[in-house]
Amino acid sequence: MPFPPPTDIVVCHLGRVPYEQAWALQERVQEHLIAAKRAEPPETVPHVLLLLEHPPVYTLGKSGDAENLLVSEERLEALGATFHRIGRGGDVTFHGPGQLVGYPLFDLDRFFTDLGRYLRTLEELIIRTCAAYGVTGTQVDGRTGVWVGPDERGLERKICAMGVRCSRWVTMHGFALNVTTDLSYFDHIVPCGIDDRGVTSLAKESDESVTVDDVRAPVTEHVADLFGAETTELGGEAARAFLRNLRGVKGALSES
Repeated sequence: MPFPPPTDIVVCHLGRVPYEQAWALQERVQEHLIAAKRAEPPETVPHVLLLLEHPPVYTLGKSGDAENLLVSEERLEALGATFHRIGRGGDVTFHGPGQLVGYPLFDLDRFFTDLGRYLRTLEELIIRTCAAYGVTGTQVDGRTGVWVGPDERGLERKICAMGVRCSRWVTMHGFALNVTTDLSYFDHIVPCGIDDRGVTSLAKESDESVTVDDVRAPVTEHVADLFGAETTELGGEAARAFLRNLRGVKGALSES
C-alpha cells in the first residue's frame, strides 16, 4: 500500500478496541509524530485520526475528582466496565458501544499552536456533525464539549465530551460523541464533574435513524474542512497495516 501523502490526515476506522490498547496506540503514534519533527532533517508525516468504539469503560482525567465515580470497583465489574486514570484534561467520563470516539494525533505546528482554538475547532466539528441529523449542538462558556439545549426538553445536556493532551504540540485523546449510547451508564458518575446537567445522544435528540457507522462520514468531511487538509480513509487490516508501518508503533498493535 502506498504511504499516504504527508499533508494528509489519515483516518483509521478501527471498530471496537479495548481502551488500554487504544491508549497505548495513541502514545506510540504521538511519539512517531514527535520523532519525525525532531529528526535531522525533520520529516513530514501524515497526521492520524483514530475513529473507534470502546467496550464499557470509565476514565478519569488528571485534574478530575475520584469521588465523581459513584460506584465501587465491584459494581463496575458487575456492569462489565473497567476504570482508568489517564493523562488528559477533564474529569470522569464514560466510553462504550454506540459512542463514536475520535482520537486526533495531530501536529499542531502544521495547523495552529493554540490549544483553546484546537478545542473550539473540535467542538465545531461535532456541532456540524450533529446538524446533519437535525440536532442543534452548542458551545457553553467555561464547559468544554458540545451541548444540546436549553430548549423545551430541558436544560443543557452534553452530547459530546472532550479532553486532550499535547506534547510538543502533538495532540492525543479527543472527543466522544454519544450516538446510540446506553445513557444509563452515566448514572454511575458525575459526568465531567458537572452535577447540574444531564447527558444525551444523537439517537435521543434526532428525528432520524442514526448509527455510529453513519456518523463517521460527516466527521471525516468536517475534519478535512476545518483543518484545511485532505483525508485518506483506511479501515480494517489496511488501517492496521498503515499503523504498523509507523515508526515504533508495531508493538501497540500486536494485540489489537
